[in-house]
Amino acid sequence: MNDNAVKRPSIVFSEGISRRFSNRLGRSDRSQLAIWFWEIDRIALSIMLILMAIGLIAIAAASPATAERLSTDRVTLDPLYFFYRQLRWLAAGIPVMIVVSMLPKKEARRLAILAMIGFGILLMLVPILGESKNGAQRWIGYGLTIQPSEFLKPAFAVTVAWILSLKVRDPSLPVTLFSGFLFASVACLLMMQPNLGATIVFFGIWFVLVLLAGLSAQIIALTMAGGVGGLLGAYFLYPTATARINSWLFGGDSFDQVSLAHKTLTNGGFIGAGPGLGTAKFRLPEAHTDYIFSVVGEEFGLFACAAIAIIYLILIGRVLMRLQEENDLFTSLAVTGLVAQIGGQAMINMAVNLQLFPSKGMTLPFVSYGGSSMIALCFAAGLLLAFSRRNPYLDRSLTNRDSQGLEWHTG
Repeated sequence: MNDNAVKRPSIVFSEGISRRFSNRLGRSDRSQLAIWFWEIDRIALSIMLILMAIGLIAIAAASPATAERLSTDRVTLDPLYFFYRQLRWLAAGIPVMIVVSMLPKKEARRLAILAMIGFGILLMLVPILGESKNGAQRWIGYGLTIQPSEFLKPAFAVTVAWILSLKVRDPSLPVTLFSGFLFASVACLLMMQPNLGATIVFFGIWFVLVLLAGLSAQIIALTMAGGVGGLLGAYFLYPTATARINSWLFGGDSFDQVSLAHKTLTNGGFIGAGPGLGTAKFRLPEAHTDYIFSVVGEEFGLFACAAIAIIYLILIGRVLMRLQEENDLFTSLAVTGLVAQIGGQAMINMAVNLQLFPSKGMTLPFVSYGGSSMIALCFAAGLLLAFSRRNPYLDRSLTNRDSQGLEWHTG
């Protein structure tokens, strides 16, 4: 009898295990996890995870400065206090991103609209029940506080995309007017806090979406004039906005936040002072949140800052390139609005740190320390990944059925 005719039990067992793992997440696997794995934009997901990893390194560098500033005679914070807390927020946020990204488009849209309603109500309650910090009333809750406007950003983007896409059903619907009324309502609630930075982000999301949906030149001009008028109104009516814009235009004192951030950013030169060797960061008021980009510049150099900016541009470019073959108007608008939120917020934060924009109290997406803001960004990322999922075997040049049940033919 040939010894090769009968395989040893150990060999049979190892081959069975090998086949099981080779089929796992393979093309033949039809489990929900495998379908998600092949349909998800893995490049965009990887880029966002890279930004989170960069954020952990940056927060580890910025945490000692903030911990020292917030320590008292009674309580001394650990130098890596905020780094450890960020690990916890990421442990909560990443599962939110993955779970939301697994939702079908209709369910993701429904979740976003419900979030728009729920957090819109919370935003209305902020002036009544909200908690004040640094002269602004933006947070609500007891013990565990949240900032409703952070969760409202992605929900607003998807809701406006849905409203504008209704014109496919009935071109006579005043979708632009209705979406403008929705933005105006949110803007009024935000300026009651006041929160000019978030208002600018919401305006940017709305303007990009209505522009993509199709606007006449006259309406575009009126919208831009309205935006300029809003900024002038904020300058004359809100003392905080007046002080920040004046310090940006005419130069602030040596303790001005934007000036300190710019000095910290350039203190390390092109290659940086080295991890943990920065000194200017100890003078920054919000080194771990609003001005973490400056901490990166001081300790890791301007080259590292340029690399972060390029990563954001790659993320935006990747998402927009993936939309080239999309025939569904709602999906195109929703994904564009979500990436406009993330990219716009990143550009504003970096511009503030470069002293190109007045201080806005805005974090750097996925990089800055944050509790509710990090979970809200993971929620936005999950929605973006859910709406940008693609069947790799579907020929999108043929018939495509959109999220509202309409059929689109590309001819």
